[in-house]
Amino acid sequence: MNALLVSNLLGWLLIGLGTVQLVPVVAAALLGESVLPYAASAVAALAFGLPVALATRPTDRRLRAREGFLVVGMAWFLASLFGALPYQLAGVLPAPDAIFEAASGFTTTGSTTMQHIEGTPRALLLWRSMTQWLGGMGIIVFAIAVMPLLGVGGMQLFKAEMPGPVASKLTPRVAETARRLWMVYLGLTVAESVCLVLAGMSPFEAVCHSFTTLSTGGFSTRNSSIGAFGSPLIEWILIVFMTLGGVNFVLHYQVITGRISEVLRDGELRYYAAILLGAATLVFAALWSPGRDVLAFARTSLFQVVSLATTTGYATADFEVWPGLAILVLLQLMILGGMAGSTAGGVKSLRTLIGLKALSSALIHQLHPQAVSKPVRFDGVRVHDDVMAGIWTFFTAYALILLVVAALVAAAGYDVLTAISAALTTVGNVGPGLGEIGPYDHFAHFPSHLKLILALAMIAGRLEIFTVVVLFHPEFWRR
Repeated sequence: MNALLVSNLLGWLLIGLGTVQLVPVVAAALLGESVLPYAASAVAALAFGLPVALATRPTDRRLRAREGFLVVGMAWFLASLFGALPYQLAGVLPAPDAIFEAASGFTTTGSTTMQHIEGTPRALLLWRSMTQWLGGMGIIVFAIAVMPLLGVGGMQLFKAEMPGPVASKLTPRVAETARRLWMVYLGLTVAESVCLVLAGMSPFEAVCHSFTTLSTGGFSTRNSSIGAFGSPLIEWILIVFMTLGGVNFVLHYQVITGRISEVLRDGELRYYAAILLGAATLVFAALWSPGRDVLAFARTSLFQVVSLATTTGYATADFEVWPGLAILVLLQLMILGGMAGSTAGGVKSLRTLIGLKALSSALIHQLHPQAVSKPVRFDGVRVHDDVMAGIWTFFTAYALILLVVAALVAAAGYDVLTAISAALTTVGNVGPGLGEIGPYDHFAHFPSHLKLILALAMIAGRLEIFTVVVLFHPEFWRR
């Protein structure tokens, strides 16, 4: 283990976190609010990060798999701990709730322990939205640039020899890849902010919601989420940008650089679009009845489908009271998530699509056992056995984590629906659930230990399970 390199990188992470916390300091000063919570939090992060970064100057800067797992896992843990300080210092949330809120932000989950959002200082709401925006871009860089090096859960598909969402389509250099992705991410954020202001949102709320839309995070400045605005135009704008947030960001870059034909040939994108349209059609069919406003119900159906499929978690309606078919569709969307290389959570469309192709191949082989078994292909290229093994292992680990989290919630005295949806929404980084954690409910009623467990589940889900689980394996720490 290259401890110097790990410490150095984590030290610089805290320096970066302390620096961005100066933004709510400035916002608080301009809004006439107390700057102390954000200034003290920034000082704390810098006070820990600067000495570590300056004292550790590794000569060997090669990031091997073991160091990669530790740096990535610890990055989200430290961000959640130091990102929780503004909530505590502002006197808004106690420590367990603040850690839960920060973890929910940086993992772009969107579950909340805040019960009176509209009464919260606006500078704190800005910080809350910023955590999701930073976490969203962080997970894109992690997925595109770091995961191929770690070989996590079948995401070797990001390697240069595979088509689709690969870093090589941008540039072989990680730093340059990250810079170009940041440009796309920032550009879309600015575009959405302008659209929302033109649609009638205040500039402050437009910026906050742009931060939490492109990151598919779902934190809102209103207690009733997007439904509080009562604006069909705002809802349509958010539908568009939530959908874009759930798309692999390499494809966004390809569109900008004029390679639209490559984008249209992407098999995962076609699958993602089909899932959204098919699910929206089913939900609309379950909700609509003759004599009702077709366009309004189509918008409501599509908004909630896109919100949960991209794991954003915004709400315009209390979908807990919808018919059983609609609720079942939404539950399945919580599992599926968006595309690989996007800010969305869930198991990702890429894994699901390849899993379905493998299932189809296995069924054909069962029907014709004497025939030569055809290999699974993605966009015309064979998917290697190690990739398939990684995908099936990921599915197994994901299911086991869901079962464990659901059991822990049920053991705390909650009903089965709440327990299952709590597992789905935290591990999948979705946000709202069902039962006692519905679209207009909160997580504040959970006991403190359970909030910390769910915060860990969010981080595990955000980092593709293995990145966190491997840190708890004894073999990881052996020489």
